[in-house]
Amino acid sequence: MNREETITYINNHGILPESKFGQNFLCDEDIIEAIVDLVEAGPDDKVLEIGPGIGALTREFVNNGIDITAVEIDKRLAQYLSEEGFNIIVSDYTKLKVEDYEPTKFTTAVSNIPYYVMTPIMIKMMSDLTNCRKMTFMVEEAAIDRIDAKVSTKQYGPLAVISKVYGDFCKEFVVGSGSFVPAPHTTSAVITLTRRNGDTFVVDKAFADFVTKCFANRRKKLTNGVPEAKLALEELCIDSNVRAEALTPEQFKSIYAIINS
Repeated sequence: MNREETITYINNHGILPESKFGQNFLCDEDIIEAIVDLVEAGPDDKVLEIGPGIGALTREFVNNGIDITAVEIDKRLAQYLSEEGFNIIVSDYTKLKVEDYEPTKFTTAVSNIPYYVMTPIMIKMMSDLTNCRKMTFMVEEAAIDRIDAKVSTKQYGPLAVISKVYGDFCKEFVVGSGSFVPAPHTTSAVITLTRRNGDTFVVDKAFADFVTKCFANRRKKLTNGVPEAKLALEELCIDSNVRAEALTPEQFKSIYAIINS
């Protein structure tokens, strides 16, 4: 959908974009095509999209013969898309139960994520969609510092750890505010997380919960909040006074594996 088509669709349906849902509708056909290409979905894939809005990406996938399911929190938009024949789940994705959408069937995923819910949505997608080989996200460019954060920095937290364990991060390209209706006040960026070939470790909810628990009291030593990690730290020859922010993603994997062995 281009800008003119987007504005016409919004006007015809009487849609007033909701700021509480972070609604800025993508209307740049080149960007839409580039994102669909990045997802790399084929006829045998099942794609999950979080936050389709008015369906700019959804339509492109369907036009390419791709099986796509979208989760939309806004009941108005979900109804319009359902009436057009798209497969829509009406829900706040962060509250969607796994039995209600069978996450293991999806092989790739895409989302244009509002900043205010970026962390919970990304963590849930990575920990629910255990058979996904790749995830493509549109985020605020400034938020990348939290996703690709380095160890022992202020931005380093559960999202960075889980993202790095999930797969390889790549900032693909920047998207200016003019590619949206209405135009946001910030610049966006498209990023990908791709599972590593041969990596047998799968991020799941239990691992995501463990990492999140480790950072619950980031100013205190890890064993204060996660006492069960003490023996694992000893086995790995890591200082028992270490804080979560000083541990690498690989160390989190090792500690978790020992605790659950």
